[in-house]
Amino acid sequence: MSMFGKLFGGGGKGGKAPTPQEAIQRLRETEEMLAKKQDFLEKKIDQELVTAKKNGTKNKRAALQALKRKKRYEKQLAQIDGTLSTIEFQREALENANTNTEVLKNMGYAAKAMKAAHENMDIDKVDDLMADITEQQEVAQEISDVISRPIGFGDEFDEDELMAELEELEQEELDKNLLEIQGTEDVPLPSVPSTSLPSRPAKKKDEEDEDDMADLEAWAAN
Repeated sequence: MSMFGKLFGGGGKGGKAPTPQEAIQRLRETEEMLAKKQDFLEKKIDQELVTAKKNGTKNKRAALQALKRKKRYEKQLAQIDGTLSTIEFQREALENANTNTEVLKNMGYAAKAMKAAHENMDIDKVDDLMADITEQQEVAQEISDVISRPIGFGDEFDEDELMAELEELEQEELDKNLLEIQGTEDVPLPSVPSTSLPSRPAKKKDEEDEDDMADLEAWAAN
């Protein structure tokens, strides 16, 4: 029987292989057992170290024996550390393999479901169906355009005739405004006063001479 067969309880060649879940559970149990053994060895190492210190000067033989036991415990502890690392690596590999197995199983299940869903589908029938849908959408759009088109309103009138009539109305309004302006020209304007405006009194001779002198001084200053 192989080591893995002994570890996981398998039989001979005809023995049933454990499932990944079972193997992962066994590895976790082994990790817990080794972790407890680690705690035990660490306590024993501390005890032997205390014993060696206590008998270091009084009983060297007892101190040496304590140190030897401490070395054996440390060696076992190192071996357990290596074993735990190996088991942890194996457990993680099994967990990844189990995850991949579940993923592939679900993907296969989904593939079968998709195949069953497409089993009764014909690509030609799908094309025909999509063509029918497109055609019906176009018909629906045409119906909407016809329904939204105004009816009985404006189609029976000629656009040119309407524009000509509008121009006639504008011309009539313009003529009317011109007649109103011409009517205001007949209103009599106020008469020009017949009396002459009072004339500005003439300056005296002395004042004119003073003004001339002021202008001459201003010119000389410049």
